[in-house]
Amino acid sequence: MPRFSIIVPCFKVQGFLRECLDSLLGQSYRDFEVIAVDDRSPDGCGAILDEFAARDERVRVLHLPENVGLGRARNAGMPLATGDYLFFLDSDDTLTPGALRAIADRLAEADGPDVLVFDYARTYWWGGTRRNALAHLLTDVGADPFTAAEHPEILDLLMVVWNKVYRRDFVEENGFAFPPGYYEDTPWTFPVMLSARRIATLDRICLNYRQRRQGNILSTTSRKHFDIHDQYARVFAFVDDRPELAGWRPYLHRKMGEHCLDILAKPDRLPPSDKGEFFRRTVEMFRAHRPAGEPVPAELRALTGGWAAYRVRRQAGRAGRELARRGALLRGAAGGRARRAADAVHARRPLDPRLVVYSAFSHRGVLGDPGAVYRAAREIAPELRGVWVVRDEETAALLPDGVEHVLLDSPAYRRITARAGFFVNNVNWPGSLAKRPGSVHIHTHQGTPLKYMAADLLQRPGGRFGVDVPQMLRRADRWDHSLVANPHSELVWERAYPCHFASARTGSPRNDVLVRADAAATAAARARLGVPEGHTVVLYAPTRREYVRGGHVDRIDLARLAADLGEGHTLVVRLHPSLAAGPARGAGLSELHRRGVLIDATDVPHVEEVMLASDVLVTDYSALMFDYANLDRPIVVHADDWAAYRASRGTYFDITAEPPGHVSRSSRELAWLLASGSWRDEDSARLRAAFRERFCAYDDGRAAERVVRRLLLGEGSGDLGEGIAAAVPGPATARDLLAST
Repeated sequence: MPRFSIIVPCFKVQGFLRECLDSLLGQSYRDFEVIAVDDRSPDGCGAILDEFAARDERVRVLHLPENVGLGRARNAGMPLATGDYLFFLDSDDTLTPGALRAIADRLAEADGPDVLVFDYARTYWWGGTRRNALAHLLTDVGADPFTAAEHPEILDLLMVVWNKVYRRDFVEENGFAFPPGYYEDTPWTFPVMLSARRIATLDRICLNYRQRRQGNILSTTSRKHFDIHDQYARVFAFVDDRPELAGWRPYLHRKMGEHCLDILAKPDRLPPSDKGEFFRRTVEMFRAHRPAGEPVPAELRALTGGWAAYRVRRQAGRAGRELARRGALLRGAAGGRARRAADAVHARRPLDPRLVVYSAFSHRGVLGDPGAVYRAAREIAPELRGVWVVRDEETAALLPDGVEHVLLDSPAYRRITARAGFFVNNVNWPGSLAKRPGSVHIHTHQGTPLKYMAADLLQRPGGRFGVDVPQMLRRADRWDHSLVANPHSELVWERAYPCHFASARTGSPRNDVLVRADAAATAAARARLGVPEGHTVVLYAPTRREYVRGGHVDRIDLARLAADLGEGHTLVVRLHPSLAAGPARGAGLSELHRRGVLIDATDVPHVEEVMLASDVLVTDYSALMFDYANLDRPIVVHADDWAAYRASRGTYFDITAEPPGHVSRSSRELAWLLASGSWRDEDSARLRAAFRERFCAYDDGRAAERVVRRLLLGEGSGDLGEGIAAAVPGPATARDLLAST
């Protein structure tokens, strides 16, 4: 008996069907059967299904004699199911790699729940991807199975059939089935979720929910949307037959009203001539099923009146929103005039040579190079006043005690920035910040560049997607000093930013802790991450890709990599910051972290802590490798898509020809390097030594001190004199693309 019976109804989806079935049959987990139901599709779906069934014995095809609709097509497939769990997959959607393995593992961990709810991502026809906005509910409810009564918020998730798997015995015992008509998921999901004695969740994107430009049934203008009333009538009938569920009537009554008003408000659902009738039938249902004494929420009060009153309210709402929009524009214009007047007053006040304004990573806190300079200034030059710019109150609440700050674009921000003598940042300041004569801007950058940056992106249209290079250069015109850690960076920044600044050969301040690292610092970092004592720590830090929308590509099966490492090893994963809030976390990383398979260190504020805790770095093309080299610990470059990456983004040299350690070209080769111990052999040490000599030239553990003394305090050279120099081109290797400049 297979673990899963996957029922796939098909009707007029021949353009998407192969992709759907390939995503299913290509799963690493193979204990399942596919019951494909050809709902008398007039296109080539039936032939495609027969083709797949001929080459894979797990696929069974049921050809229906007539078209019965999505719900009853699913019903037709259920009697053929023999698996422990039912999974209803729509034939234009796809499973993500590793989805069935993750679902099976979670079912085992939860000891066979009645229902398992998992996450999904919307994939748009134009190429965009957006994760479910309520994904946090999957973790908020905890790891143990529960009932809907214990966690009613679970019902706030999209009430569809395909983001869950169902224990087949539970479905058969309760006689659950799909009704005919549109919105057939409604009278399935509510009864199922309210009846389930054990519900579990999986915080992993297991399914890509395709958003089609056209052809979506629910986006078709038709009177069939009136079916929603019959579907909710079935839900209420189910509850009426079960007195123990009576307490859910107020909730379902509200949901019904919200759902119907949502359909009515959408311009593409109902024919205009039928909207009045739809409203009246909704009102009848709303009154008939309203629980006695239950107040009507403000957003549903339209259903206590007539169609004419509803239309007047809608028109008034639109007019009110337009008035609010115009009012906001007027207030904004007036506020802008007031701000400009206040800024003019501030600009007439003298600069404060002891005031230093800091920001890092788009105002995210005391981080990176600016953070290291700030800490050094507090120790070396307490007479300097350091003020941080942060993006919002939430970020401000996370600042260390005693850190003075202002909120971006607040009156305090404008007062401070108008008078500051120094500005330190690793990201360009907003364009609204005017550089006053005499103020000094120090730009720290975010590491040594491998990929093309700024003006060099002009020859890479794909790499500069969404980047306004001329604006970037206008903002960089404010720089006075550009910090560099090596001759390569000096050449890059002068070529990529043809602006008016001097290169400061200070080293990277944030790397001081890496240069000075000792056993105690490593042990402390491991303890903070929760690494078991004595474990070998493998840090995997992938970067983003410009050749795919969203930047995320699954290059490595993290669960398999962690398993291949074996006992005595801990896998730590650090995503690129631009991927931290997107689907990359939901593609399995969060769930693997919860289960203890690996450690997700993406949200650890200081990346230096993560590097200190590790024994070896595995990366693709992340600039992290240049910083990590200061630790003199092994590095493995995983370059399985190097050609595509280099062609799309452009790189200053070939990292596979001049690597900091061994290079793997496939997941199998990477696993062998790690398992065999080759990652730390003599060849690895030789390559790393050459890499460190080239790219860690100015990192000596005193970079932050050097910046404070020479650039902020203006002290004489002393023993730090060699650290600061005017912009003078340095030597380049024969392979370096900068040699031509």
